[in-house]
Amino acid sequence: MIISNLLKIAYRSLSKNKLRTFLTMLGIIIGVASVIAMLAIGEGSKQNITASISSLGTNSVMIMPGAISQGGVHLEAGSSQNLKKEDADIIAQRCEDVKFISPVVQRGSQIIASSQNWHTMVYGVYNIYFQIRNMTIENGSGFSESDERSAAKVCVVGQTIVKNLFGEGNNPIGELIRINRIPFKIIGVLEKKGQSAFGTDQDDVILAPFSTVQKRMLSTTNLSMIIASAQSEELMDDARNEITQVLRERHKLMASQEDDFTVRTQSDLSNIFGSVSKVLTILLASIASISLLVGGIGIMNIMLVSVIERTREIGIRLAVGATSQDVLIQFMIEAIFISFLGGLIGVFIGVIASGLVAQFGGWPISISVSSVLLSFFFSAVIGVFFGWYPARKAANLNPIEALRYE
Repeated sequence: MIISNLLKIAYRSLSKNKLRTFLTMLGIIIGVASVIAMLAIGEGSKQNITASISSLGTNSVMIMPGAISQGGVHLEAGSSQNLKKEDADIIAQRCEDVKFISPVVQRGSQIIASSQNWHTMVYGVYNIYFQIRNMTIENGSGFSESDERSAAKVCVVGQTIVKNLFGEGNNPIGELIRINRIPFKIIGVLEKKGQSAFGTDQDDVILAPFSTVQKRMLSTTNLSMIIASAQSEELMDDARNEITQVLRERHKLMASQEDDFTVRTQSDLSNIFGSVSKVLTILLASIASISLLVGGIGIMNIMLVSVIERTREIGIRLAVGATSQDVLIQFMIEAIFISFLGGLIGVFIGVIASGLVAQFGGWPISISVSSVLLSFFFSAVIGVFFGWYPARKAANLNPIEALRYE
């Protein structure tokens, strides 16, 4: 039988029960839409995390105090206080693959400007820190090496600080703020960066000379961390190995002893969060795919009912010359039509749902052509897979018994 005739017969058959056909498609529609939305959210989150890690700086390498052990119990990284300014200095001297380096101290502080106040994190860093972190000064300037040597009470602030202390759009250059009762002069304002993938406001920050924060605010020789920049992306692993070797020698660690510091590169963070994001994306897509499976079962159920309802029709067609293959193809066409149309509607709804999530939920999304094609492909496969058994059952009916069926 001509395929066009089979298509017409399948269309007339499905049109007789429009509501039932739509309800059958509903599982496929929800499944495809869910998979596209989940993959869009997962991919968007992955790209956002990658961008946030890139904002940490070019070829950045972070050295943090390592974990300590108390009574055989290992505490988290950063729980020990064993990094000093001298560690950063010796890394700068001996590690050829390290381009820039800055010690970092930090403290949460209450900031007061006139009648306004705000609580934020204050970082003490070298002036090279701006270059390591790819930070741009929008207004004013950064502090200099002479400011570092003299422990000058100057600072550079983020846009969130400006907004909450002086009002959005105002220029705070030259204004005085008090950080834990110590007056600081604002000499620069950072370019807006926005929120990171980790949920932190990158503009809610104050940067001051390292010596100023260490001596005037903290009175400690311990560092929160050391941040460095490798000569190139290809040399990040070499830089990490050099830093590890130098610090082990300086801290007089024996070969049997574990590192009392932690070195992380930009690629390490990308791999860690990339793996987590990938697992979550697969998990979300797998959960959403259950709807596709349910939709496929719905197709099989309705097709089996259709075979029973049309038993006499099948018998008549077989009696007047239709072959078993014609019957098989007809029912397969009906199953594929349901899954195909359901897939198209699902793709449309999935794209709209992803846009709504981005607009009202504030979540980053990224809809790729591959995710749309993958969802659509699986919806078609499910139509073929779950439509095969009912179609085969219809094709194998005995014409005589089918004509007797009431």
